[in-house]
Amino acid sequence: MEFIARPRHITSWKTARLLAGLLLGILCVTDPARIAAQAGQEPPAPQASSAEQLKAAIDKLGDFDYDTRTAAARSVRRTAAAQAVPALRQAVAEHADGYVRYRALVLLTGFNDPRTKDVMREALGSPNDRLRAVAYSFFEHQPDRATLAPLLTALEGEHGEFVRPSLVRALAAQAAVFDDPQVRQTLLSEVKRGEDYFRSAVIESLGDYRAAYALDVLLEVAKQEGPLQDDAALALGKIGEPRVLNTLATLQQTAPRSAQPTIATAICLLGVNCGSHQNYLIETLKFADRNLGFQELMRAAAAGLGALAVAGSHDQAVGALLDVGIPARDDTTRAPVALALATVALRNTPLMLSVLAAHADRDRAIDLIAEGFDGLEEDLDKETFFAAVRRTYWDSPETSPARQLMQTLIGKLDF
Repeated sequence: MEFIARPRHITSWKTARLLAGLLLGILCVTDPARIAAQAGQEPPAPQASSAEQLKAAIDKLGDFDYDTRTAAARSVRRTAAAQAVPALRQAVAEHADGYVRYRALVLLTGFNDPRTKDVMREALGSPNDRLRAVAYSFFEHQPDRATLAPLLTALEGEHGEFVRPSLVRALAAQAAVFDDPQVRQTLLSEVKRGEDYFRSAVIESLGDYRAAYALDVLLEVAKQEGPLQDDAALALGKIGEPRVLNTLATLQQTAPRSAQPTIATAICLLGVNCGSHQNYLIETLKFADRNLGFQELMRAAAAGLGALAVAGSHDQAVGALLDVGIPARDDTTRAPVALALATVALRNTPLMLSVLAAHADRDRAIDLIAEGFDGLEEDLDKETFFAAVRRTYWDSPETSPARQLMQTLIGKLDF
């Protein structure tokens, strides 16, 4: 298998316009002078590019220098789709550098071209691990019954630590859309076998896709002490079936202290005493920030608040993460908080944009999210976020508050 390293869900134009409308309503008090100061940071629309310029940019997507390959990706993203899509498809199919093929495939998803699905089907069988991982992630967000059999077949031989979780999530997404008993049974079997790292990915995906068919299996795992107990408890909360409350309530009495933030999150997700449980998470986050030696509690509380924000309109959860994370200088606080915020940005983009639109210290808030983005491996999800921001920028009036926020995000997240 080919795996080439380098250092350091598909958004529509309609979605971008909805985001722009949302932000225009929220950002009515933005300082016009600040908008003017940022004018010209971005081109007002996709740009034409010569074939030679575009090819040169694509060739540099694999450059070992971070600034060079980042600038190349930025140039490709701003190219008109009619030019960029054929060039990217050709690069995926023919480029000699496997990392360039991978980056071209990721960038291709940002153009929302219907032919991308055909390219992704081809990538499912690629010997390049990165291409396969992108294809799996694509079909997580774009379920396709025709891919059920290839995905199931792939599961038998896909053991890459950074690839198999994407495949499992794709299967969980397919099971949520298509009533396929073989896929469901396969996922249930995967909960019980293999290394804990892989089992954890299966459990998380079942929770994220509210797999009620997995309740009994997850309840068994939640009742067993060990590293997967937290994962199973959180998944049960995400699924949202009231009958799991007794198990979670028991865990509040018996599980170790480090697991309590996760259990509180799960109960909140069930809709039971959510205010008090969310407040417990916020206070735990503040306590762990003020006192050394509570890193496990810090990670669990930050992740719990992130999970609440991903699941719904929990502005207070995002606000608490920002309140603690922005002034923090120690990575023991900044790293888990930044990771939680970046996850919210990817999985509940409208909520994060609405919070940033109203935040008094927006620049430092975005700096914190940028730190979290650096720690995430979900390149396709990041590209989806970038596409949403870029299109919202293009759809927004020139001097509008929405465009200003998009400019700031583009500049600080460097895309």
